[in-house]
Amino acid sequence: MRGSSLKIRTTGADMIDMNEMVEAEDGHEKTADANAGEEVAEAEYEVGGGEDVAALISNVSPAFDPERIEVAPAGQFRVYLGAAPGVGKTCAMLDEGNRRRLRGTNVVIGFVETHGRERTAALIDGLDVVPPKMVEYRGKQLYEMDTDAILKRSPRVALIDELAHTNVPGSGDHEKRWQDVMQLLDAGISVITTVNIQHLESIADAVEQMMGVKVRERVPDWVVRKADQIELVDSSPDQLRRRMLHGNIYPKERVPLALSNFFKRENLTALRELALRFVADETEEEMLAYLKTRGGGMPWDTAERIMVGVTGSPGSDNVLRRAARMAARSKAELHAVHVVSSDGLRREDGHLAALEELTHDLGGTWVVLNSDNPATAMVEFARENQITQIVLGSTGRSRLEEMRRGSIIRNLLKEAGNAEIDIHIIARKSQ
Repeated sequence: MRGSSLKIRTTGADMIDMNEMVEAEDGHEKTADANAGEEVAEAEYEVGGGEDVAALISNVSPAFDPERIEVAPAGQFRVYLGAAPGVGKTCAMLDEGNRRRLRGTNVVIGFVETHGRERTAALIDGLDVVPPKMVEYRGKQLYEMDTDAILKRSPRVALIDELAHTNVPGSGDHEKRWQDVMQLLDAGISVITTVNIQHLESIADAVEQMMGVKVRERVPDWVVRKADQIELVDSSPDQLRRRMLHGNIYPKERVPLALSNFFKRENLTALRELALRFVADETEEEMLAYLKTRGGGMPWDTAERIMVGVTGSPGSDNVLRRAARMAARSKAELHAVHVVSSDGLRREDGHLAALEELTHDLGGTWVVLNSDNPATAMVEFARENQITQIVLGSTGRSRLEEMRRGSIIRNLLKEAGNAEIDIHIIARKSQ
């Protein structure tokens, strides 16, 4: 995964001009999932607790030295991601374009459709626009992004709306706008773009099943994950419904149908959760990559990650299922770890294969470690993968056997305690 950065932007309903109307007709066939109505005024909020934040800063950096501060530059490929039409992605993109222009960056608009919206038009004012290409299609004159003209212009940054858009046949070399974007990136032109969560290929089918709406325009997940920076433009379902009711997303004649179908509160809640989880997964990957560069140290308790030790003894399947239920309740990752010693003593492969298959069925990952010290191996794995909880089945060894061969559980309790990792001992019940 590339080293991306993520940010969440919240839009404020009280800042919206309620007299603003959106014209949704642009000559293309529209479905209920099409991007529209992105003219939302934004309000970015500082994290609260001024005195606490000041103390934290002073503790971390007692002496401020501008020469030593590292701030990642704006990425070559930046995506504004939204849960649904109307959250404010286009305005956020245009705001950034204007900020970069004021700093002296050569910024052009590759493609943005205003639909007659005053706020969007105001944000476009002052930015250079590469004229779109007019295409005759089915007796209509339609307009598409002129990729060749952008390449010839060779700006530093191009602002391109609706990443998942399907190009009009005959308008260029590519079927999809995301393919045009890849071409611009390959040419060294930075791109800022927008997309809604339902257009991601891995999510589109789930949206269709939940909402009964055909998602025709799709973009491969790898395209969005390729972005250097992904910013979630967030808005609550109730706020979006209010915007819809006031005619700020679709024309008023379409409002009743939209509110009773795609823009139902439960639909918007589901889309919002999908968007939040997507950016959370991206943040998780970035954070784990950073923490691995720090070597050892205590786990950062930003999310639960559960590891279950699988020995292959009778009842291991029930321990594995119990760990999976714990992971599901806390929305945690699940790792099943089996340690193989150098003496080759292990359960028969068929039994372990069944446990591995069960792990995959439960949504977990199966890991085999080679070590003569199971406790140390598991704790090292836990440290490397930021595991917060370890689940084990109770031992079947007698006190005499533990005295002769040692107690894995006791050794693990000691080492995991030093690493500040919680241990759960589960009764091992065979079926």
